[in-house]
Amino acid sequence: MPFVLYTHDGWGRVPVGEFATLAEARNAFETLGNDPWYRANGGVRGLELVETGPADQARRIDWLALF
Repeated sequence: MPFVLYTHDGWGRVPVGEFATLAEARNAFETLGNDPWYRANGGVRGLELVETGPADQARRIDWLALF
């Protein structure tokens, strides 16, 4: 899949899901970013939307810090 959504916490980066289209990935990014649990959890520190590429190349499309 060309797009991956990650959460960041004290343990590192964890993949949340893989998406075939940017529209699907952005929808998940916005949904999680607006979720009250993610905002209030205290353990989740950020969300990252990444476009994957050949040979493990990746490009960050969006980032959201949660504090």
